[in-house]
Amino acid sequence: MSPNIAEGEIFAKPMVTVTGPWSTGKTTMLNYLLNLEETKQLYTGAEPTTSEFTILMAGEPPKTTDGMVLVTDRKKPFSSLSKYGQGFLEHLAGLTMPSELLELITLVDTPGIIENRKQQERGYPFNNVMKWFTDRSDLIFVVFDPTKLDVGLELETLFRLLKGREAQVRIILNKADSVSEQELMRVYGALFWGLQPLINVTEPPRLYIGSFWTKPYQTQPELFLKEEISLLDDINEIVQNRIEKKIAFIRHHAILVRIHALLVDFYHKAFRQHSYLFKNSDSVAADIVSNPEKYKIYQSILAFNVSKYDLPEPHIYEEFFNITALPTYKQLTAHCSYFSGCLLDNIERAINSDLPNLLDSVHPQSCKSKQSSCSGVKGNK
Repeated sequence: MSPNIAEGEIFAKPMVTVTGPWSTGKTTMLNYLLNLEETKQLYTGAEPTTSEFTILMAGEPPKTTDGMVLVTDRKKPFSSLSKYGQGFLEHLAGLTMPSELLELITLVDTPGIIENRKQQERGYPFNNVMKWFTDRSDLIFVVFDPTKLDVGLELETLFRLLKGREAQVRIILNKADSVSEQELMRVYGALFWGLQPLINVTEPPRLYIGSFWTKPYQTQPELFLKEEISLLDDINEIVQNRIEKKIAFIRHHAILVRIHALLVDFYHKAFRQHSYLFKNSDSVAADIVSNPEKYKIYQSILAFNVSKYDLPEPHIYEEFFNITALPTYKQLTAHCSYFSGCLLDNIERAINSDLPNLLDSVHPQSCKSKQSSCSGVKGNK
């Protein structure tokens, strides 16, 4: 079933989420990208210092916003995070600051993964929250360093959440100049060996090697500078393609909404066909919801240009109709009028015509120089 999408999500900037084991330099990397190392606006340290999800946005004057206030602002794309409860909102914060980079994207700093900590000790559903952010991220940076290559349960869970999102994942081996060239080759191999069982795709995510802070490189400066430029090019690309991706995102959501509407209509059609005057309607509805295969609901919908791979699991609709009973719904044809037409026809026209035509009219922006609209994405070395 398609989740609700707030207006703030439709107009949101591209999002980059940074995650990985604790003390691998995630927050230092963000300070570097935002040119904050001198002010240290984001606190760093050898011990686990980031215990909350920090959303970094452009704005003046610089200020910190509590999680409760952040999810209340409908103009921002975070309102649906409120479903994870007060325990999570106490570990959510927004940080606004003047920044050329943040004028183009939103950055998310996440709590470091600590393998000896059980999820319930965090006080909120960490994995569900991580999935919310990764599902909405245009890029996902998973940061390691040469001393923290162990793959434990929490990291395994993270990569399970990233299944199907491999194209957005970038593995970053940070602090790479802290080891010799020979040792770096061993570390590189060990990292891929450890991650191989977790990344079951033909083409693994791109891996970047570097040291993301302003201090001079200790080894291989040319290699690390090229890697940094390639990483910044990745960020540039999501900025350039943001409009096309947003249109594709809206169209995909429209497809899921159409499937949901058709499924509910097929459930309701089966209910109408098998309800009789002397038959208990509640028991008929319960049987249809519990046994959709008996009434060929999922088989019938495939004739309406619906991919079987887009169909939700039947148990989701069991939960759905437990909230609002099946008999209370109307037929899709009841949502038609002389002036506005039928809702289903309108959404099909958007999917098949309006949104593809809008996509054709959009020309990708280019970043031909640092003076262009993407000038905020640049290194600091």
